Amino acid sequence: MSRFYITTPIYYINAEPHLGHAYTTMIADCVARAHRLMGDHVFFLTGTDEHGQKVERAAQKAGMPTKAFADLTSERFRELSPLLNISNDDFIRTTEPRHFRAAQELWRRVKERGFIYKGKYEGWYCTVDEVFVPETQLVDGRCPTCGGKVEKISEESYFFKLSAFQDRLREYYAHHPDFVTPPNRRNEVVAFIDSGLQDLSVSRTSFKWGVPVPDDPAHVMYVWFDALTNYMTAVGYADPTPAGVEMFEQHWPADIHLIGKEIVRQHGIYWPAFLMAAELPIPKKLVSHGWWMMEGAKMSKSLGNVVRPKDYVDRFGVDAFRYFVMREMVFGQDADFTDESFLARYNADLANDLGNLVSRATTMIHRYCGGVVPKPGQAGEREIDVQQQLLKLIPSVKAHVAKFELSFALKEIWEAIGAANRYIVANEPWKIAKDAARKEQLQTTLYLIADCLRVIGELLRPFIPASAERALGMIGVRPTAQSWQDLTLDQLEPGTRLGETAPLFPRIEQTVEELRRMADEQPTTAAPAAPAAPPEPARISIDDFMKVELRVAKVLAAERVPKSNKLIKLQVDVGSEQRQLVAGIAEAYEPEALVGRTVVIVFNLKPAKLMGVESNGMVLAASPDGGKPMLVGFEAPPDPGTRVR
Repeated sequence: MSRFYITTPIYYINAEPHLGHAYTTMIADCVARAHRLMGDHVFFLTGTDEHGQKVERAAQKAGMPTKAFADLTSERFRELSPLLNISNDDFIRTTEPRHFRAAQELWRRVKERGFIYKGKYEGWYCTVDEVFVPETQLVDGRCPTCGGKVEKISEESYFFKLSAFQDRLREYYAHHPDFVTPPNRRNEVVAFIDSGLQDLSVSRTSFKWGVPVPDDPAHVMYVWFDALTNYMTAVGYADPTPAGVEMFEQHWPADIHLIGKEIVRQHGIYWPAFLMAAELPIPKKLVSHGWWMMEGAKMSKSLGNVVRPKDYVDRFGVDAFRYFVMREMVFGQDADFTDESFLARYNADLANDLGNLVSRATTMIHRYCGGVVPKPGQAGEREIDVQQQLLKLIPSVKAHVAKFELSFALKEIWEAIGAANRYIVANEPWKIAKDAARKEQLQTTLYLIADCLRVIGELLRPFIPASAERALGMIGVRPTAQSWQDLTLDQLEPGTRLGETAPLFPRIEQTVEELRRMADEQPTTAAPAAPAAPPEPARISIDDFMKVELRVAKVLAAERVPKSNKLIKLQVDVGSEQRQLVAGIAEAYEPEALVGRTVVIVFNLKPAKLMGVESNGMVLAASPDGGKPMLVGFEAPPDPGTRVR
């Protein structure tokens, strides 16, 4: 069994947790869960960074003692774990006694080896990023990293001989090109090293909220010397007990430090230099991600454009939130967060695609096989095509997760979901079931659908754990702790009885504007493991309804829209004229079966183009939760053009 140690940055407690913190934690959680499923012994750490002048000032502004402020704010970050279904093994606080002991021990080791000396610091300090900024690096008199104001300080200070490690760091990067990823972040760090490293002030005397310097309590440690040590604190560094010593030997160095791109320099230069000075192993890899943007600007409390995770979890469920952020952001790049894209992904990807597959698989096995997974017969060409795609998918998802390419992994999983849904439409098991002579073919079809859902459900467990395990439970599969080790096809036992079924992601019918209005009008309640029930729609007047002109239409011709899995182009007779419409019903109806059918359309809808094809109206259909669309019809069809009221 391999060991895998992954960390998030410890989050600075001067403000409330927001999407940026949630995103990093969910990414780390996904990777940690995947490694557990692959059989690794995982240690997953998150926590809070609670020292420094910025925290002291935030507490003063709040009118609270600094320790009370730290306790309160740290708890809000701790609450992210149950809210987001995070599986961390430890939560570290830098105000804990174990961390004081570890930070002071690291200081002693570095000082004993001659890399810390006392002097006087005069220069510029950014209290936002807690960094010292050489005057040559100021941009218009401001911090080059955050753009914030800097303060001129002059005080006695201890210095770390960072300049002594310039050549060693350059050599380390040359021999470990993958130490920092993605490559553009590595290049930034290397360029900074090549520009020349200056000794670093690592203590302050102008405030007291920090870890005291050993043997000189008038000084507190520079917040980054203190904070970076947390990664060793949590795995037993400086713990004199046999258990602590053993834990540190087994877990250090860390496999992955997962961080935001704004703190790559501290992790990629200061941290390895501190460890080199202390003669301790360096972490294996630093993985940095981009920023979440809103309307082109980085999310920031000062700008008022932050996303509060709880608001979205309460409305859509935790797994919808997890899915969106992992699918929407290509790892390492920046991404825009919009309510419109969130709702679109929820309805299209989760309610329609995944929900449709779960509903079809379970409904048909209940209907045609008494709720028991059937024994398959000989696979045909269609079955082999789907199976080959799934066999390629399993190692591909594992490889993507190993490289933190979670968006690509989900994209490929959803391609497999689409293939399974198309297979159902092509095979038409509801027609096969009418012919007793084709029983084996029906059983083969339904077994493959259920087995597809099993493989897809297993692969989704790190991403949307609660929903994936609910889907597996519906087909009678009990999730196991290390299921990725030997995951393959045909592991679903014929004769397995299906579990209780329920909609996985109920479709949200409200618009973004309606959801925003409802959120303003009333509080929501948490739904940590499943989507919240769809909110009650706003009522309209009879006058509003009469603005929509519904008419009877007869289908004259129908054909699939090229390059689309869902769209059918229809030519219809509406009495006074003939019209062309585009309808998203291809997964439920074959074009030739629609010719001659009477339907209901929205007659006065503005024209729109779908996949480049103009549509002059909308066909009405019912959309059961997770099920296929069903066209609205009549027992005795009226004449085309008849008004529907």
